Amino acid sequence: MARIAPLDPPYPAAVAETLAAMMPPGIAPLVLFRAVAHNPRILAKLRAANLLDRGALARRERELVILRTTARCGAEYEWGIHVAFFAPRVGLSEALVAATVGAGADDPIWTPREALLVRLCDALHERAGVADDLWAALAEEWDAAQLIELITLAGFYHTISFLVNALALAPEDYAARFPPG
Repeated sequence: MARIAPLDPPYPAAVAETLAAMMPPGIAPLVLFRAVAHNPRILAKLRAANLLDRGALARRERELVILRTTARCGAEYEWGIHVAFFAPRVGLSEALVAATVGAGADDPIWTPREALLVRLCDALHERAGVADDLWAALAEEWDAAQLIELITLAGFYHTISFLVNALALAPEDYAARFPPG
């Protein structure tokens, strides 16, 4: 059971407007957004910080970072939503999606570029930093704007992971679950 019950409609007007802007037409607001809506200021900040737009990164790379970060944080709620909504749209296979949960950066499932993303997510998760050799390898593949976005993306999804885990949110009915093992 969630530690803070998500708001149910009817929502206050400002909250209803923010929730509507956060979701595609016809899709009910996520439990996460409805729980955060207890603090409309934070809900608005969460919406403003959304990094799912067309930024400096390829969408597939963005999703790999999100999946790896949320998996490392044990945030099945958020991982499952991204698997359900975004992974198929960016061409991530079931095997690659499963690898975001358990495979190391040296697993042959990753391309060399993907392995660098996994190493980045793991380093940020484990040490909140990036070693010089990893940074040099990353800088050969991504420019400064992309590197800033990669780090910010991992940090943002740490925050989302903190929220869904601390609030003990149950996965959405349609969301994927972590693979067994």
